[in-house]
Order: sequence, then structure tokens, then C-alpha cells
Amino acid sequence: MDPHNHPGPGALDRRDFLRGAALTGAAAAAGGLGALGPAVSALGGPTTPGPEGPAAPGLEGPAAPGLDGPAAPAGPAGFPAYAFLGEALNVASLRYNPTGELIFPCVRGVYDKLATPLGRYYLYYAPHDAPGGICLAYGDSLAQPFTEYPRNPIVARTWSPHYSVSHVSSPHVLWNAATRQFHLYFHGENTTTRLALSDDGITFRYHGVVLSTARVPNTTETSYARVFDHSIPALGSRYVMVFMAYHTVPPGVRKIFWGWSADGRSFTFDPQPLVSPVGDGETDISGPYVLKRNGTSYVVYHGGSGRMYLTEVGNAFDRENHLGVFHTPLATAPDNRRSAAPSFGTDGGVNYMFYEAGQRAGTRIAVARAV
Repeated sequence: MDPHNHPGPGALDRRDFLRGAALTGAAAAAGGLGALGPAVSALGGPTTPGPEGPAAPGLEGPAAPGLDGPAAPAGPAGFPAYAFLGEALNVASLRYNPTGELIFPCVRGVYDKLATPLGRYYLYYAPHDAPGGICLAYGDSLAQPFTEYPRNPIVARTWSPHYSVSHVSSPHVLWNAATRQFHLYFHGENTTTRLALSDDGITFRYHGVVLSTARVPNTTETSYARVFDHSIPALGSRYVMVFMAYHTVPPGVRKIFWGWSADGRSFTFDPQPLVSPVGDGETDISGPYVLKRNGTSYVVYHGGSGRMYLTEVGNAFDRENHLGVFHTPLATAPDNRRSAAPSFGTDGGVNYMFYEAGQRAGTRIAVARAV
């Protein structure tokens, strides 16, 4: 059977899916930029390991059990399991939090890229609901709470003369070593993914639209994109993009699509989905992130149930080998049975995962640590 055209149950309403209405879903794990250890890397400008030694204290509390008991010792394909550590931000003290919900974390190590950074690590995040707004926080440890940048949002829903939309959200930042620039990918509206460029990771220049429904046939949404440094010689590419699209081909569900690029600015897109939800028993999937291990490439993403899943796609992005549940959310706060949109990194040899935790009306950025 063609893995790109599996039949499946009827699709969820978009807002129901984004809010994670199903109670069986995995809560967004609170996590750092947690990397995946020496044998694993997160593609596309992962955080560089910090000084060796134990992780700094700060996000306190013992690992909380998952829905079915303590976290497993390992995930699929030999990836580590992650246990909740704490929340990345003190939500009560945030100056900019217009909707009471924060999504789509992206953490980047900047201490080896900037002469005078605000901190060793930058955390990008955003509200989703209008007006949204791309936000920045900074810190010196992935195990410590981050400090809000005082002039958020760094990108707003109106950027004259380039666009004026209801909201902007889902920030993903790539460090382009060749140009020594930060690439910020974000959506607004849900049909359009945009790119802005920066020399310092704070002040951005608008570049333009890099993805839209007009560029991927049979889609009505193209958003939640992440871009990674990954060469595919046969395509002459250096970067890959993975993103969520609503695929109108019956039964009409949200799937993971992909594209490739030589420069991270102009992309070619595969018209067929990379990963379909039926292989995980889901109706919709979103929030993809590319990981490497075992000499091959994987995509981790979340489903409407709230769990995260792992699928091997291969280094040529030419396969779809579903490997099962990658992470199960906590039944209690902050996950409340939903974990989504993970971002990974390493600090001092310790592996972390930052993720979107909770049902969408009140999501927070959580941090989990490899166990």
C-alpha cells in the first residue's frame, strides 16, 4: 500500500485538533533544548553542548509519572525517554502574554555565534491565537528558567509594508553558518510560512514567503514549519523543511510534508506527504522535528491524541517507517494529557527536550530531561 495514501477516519476540526481535545493525548513535555547525546543530533543548528559537568539546578521537582506509570528507560530506535523537569518560563511574570497560551518552542545555543549574547541560549516561542507574536527569552542553562526579553514581540502580526495578518506564530530558528545569519521561519496566516533574517537573533529583516498552500497542491494549511541543515546530494540540497499541511485528498487530514533547498530561502516541495497519521492510529499529526541517529534520519511529531510519535524517513527522505510512541504526556499539569511540538538540545552533556505542554487554551513551554 502506498504509505502516502492510507485511508483513515474523518478529520478533526482544526481548532479541536490544535486544542488537543482528546483526553488520551500526551501533554506537552517541559523540556530544554535537550540534545540526544553523542550518538544523536538534532538537525538544523542544534545547541552546542555547554561546559561539561552536572546540569545546573533550577527547574525543580522529581520526574513525574506518565499516563501509564514511570517513564520507560528508552524510546523507539534507542532514543532516550524524557521525564518532566519544569517549565521554561514563569508565566505569571511575563510582560507579553496576550492570550494566556504559549506554543512551539525553539531553543538555540548562541554563545559560540555571538560576541555578546544576552545569555548562552535563546528560546523562541509564541502565542498562537490572535495577535500571536514571535517572542524571545534567554538563559545560561537549559535546566534553569529563562528570562523574558523585555521588548517582545520581536516580530508582530503587522510588518509594514510586507504583511498584515491576524496572527504570527510557530517560530523556528536556523543558524546559517555559511552566511553567519539566523533564519527565522514563522507562519501567519496558517496558509503561509515566512522567513526573516538576523545577525544577532533579536532584530530581524523581512525576507519573504517561503511556503504557502499555492506551492503544495491539494492543501489548505501549510504551517508549523522547521528547517534543518541536511544535505541530500541527489537533490543538490543542503537544507530540508518539514511542516504540517491539511491534505484535502480524502479523507482530508493533517499530515507531515517536506521540501528541500540549497540556501534555506528558496524551497522545492514534494507534493506527496512524508508521514501520514494512519500509521500511528491518529487522524491528524503536526509539529515535526528532524533527528538523526543510527546513521539515518527520523521525524518526531505529535498527534491529536497528545502523544508524540517517531517515524524513520531515511537520509533521502524516501521512506515512512512508523516506530510508535516517542513520548507520552503526563496526566497532570502542565501536560494535562497533551505534549507537542518538541525541540531538542544538549547542555553539559545532558539531553533535554523543550515542548508545548497542555491543552491549547492554556499551553505552556515545558522542559524534560533524558532519563
